[in-house]
Amino acid sequence: MTKQPIAVLQINLGRRCNLACQHCHVEAGPHRQEELSPAICAQLIELIRRFPQIQTVDLTGGAPELNYGFRPLVEAARAQDKTVMVRSNLTIYFEAGFGDLPDYFAQHQVQVVASLPCYLEKNVDAMRGNGVFQSSILALQWLNKVGYGRDPHLKLDLVYNPPVPTDLNFSLPPSQQGLEKAYKQHLQDQYGIVFNQLFTLANLPIGRTKLHLRHRQLLHPYLNFLATHFNSETVDALMCRQQLSVDYQGHLYDCDFNQMEGVPARAATGEALTVAHLLAADSLDLISTVQTETYCYGCTAGCGSSCGGALV
Repeated sequence: MTKQPIAVLQINLGRRCNLACQHCHVEAGPHRQEELSPAICAQLIELIRRFPQIQTVDLTGGAPELNYGFRPLVEAARAQDKTVMVRSNLTIYFEAGFGDLPDYFAQHQVQVVASLPCYLEKNVDAMRGNGVFQSSILALQWLNKVGYGRDPHLKLDLVYNPPVPTDLNFSLPPSQQGLEKAYKQHLQDQYGIVFNQLFTLANLPIGRTKLHLRHRQLLHPYLNFLATHFNSETVDALMCRQQLSVDYQGHLYDCDFNQMEGVPARAATGEALTVAHLLAADSLDLISTVQTETYCYGCTAGCGSSCGGALV
C-alpha cells in the first residue's frame, strides 16, 4: 500500500501504566519502566511546531498521562492549534498526583478517547481487573461534570473491543452504530453518563492477545478467520496510510501495532526511520510504502478497525 501525506502523529510515550489489561497489545503495566526521554520529547515538540500538515497529535501508552513528556506535548500541540487526543484508561485520575487531569484536559480542550470494552461490570473487570469498571464509571461522570460529552469543544469517545477468544468461536465487533446506541442508552439510564462516539476495535493478534491465543493453540486459526473476512472496501481508510507512529525512543512505524511487533517504517532506500531523519530532511513524507504483516487482516476484516473505530 502506498503512504499518503501525513496528517496524524501518534506518539506512544511509554509502557508505564497503572493497569495490566488482559488484551493490552502494548503489554504495559505498573512494573514497566520504558518511557519517553527529554531528548526525544524535544524532537517531537520541534516536529509539531515545524509541520502545519500535522492535524492531530494522538497520545497513547501505557497510560500516556503516566509517562514523561505528556503535558509538554499536549501544550505544544495545542499552541499550534492541533487536535490533541489522549487514549485514557480513566482509572489514572484516581492515582496520587493525577487528580487534576479532567480539569487539565478541559482547559486545553483535549479529546478524551477512553477504553470501556463493555458497559457491563463483570465483563470489564474480567478483562481489565477487579474494580476497574466502577472507577471508569466515576471517571466518566467526572468528565461529564467538567463539560465532556456536553460542550462541543470537549469531546469524549469510548472504545469497545470484543473479549479475547478462548475457543474457535471467533467474532468481529458488531455494528458500531447499533452498539453505540446500546452503550448510550445503558450508560445514560444507569449512570447518567453521556459521550460523543463509540469506536469498535477488533482484537489484533499481537502483544498479550497473541500470547493468549498461542497458549490455547488459537493463533493460526484466528489469523485465518481474520483473513477470510477481509473487506477490500476498508483499505482506502486504513489509519496506517496517513499516520506516523512514534515510540518512546523516537523510532517510526506505520501504526501502533507495527510498533509493538517491531516492524519499522522504512524510507525508499530501505532504511528504518526515526524522528531525527524527518527533522534532518525537513519532511514528514519520507515513506512511500506501508509495511504490512499477517495481523493487518485484523484492521481490514468486516467493517474494518482503526484507532477511530470502524472504517466502512
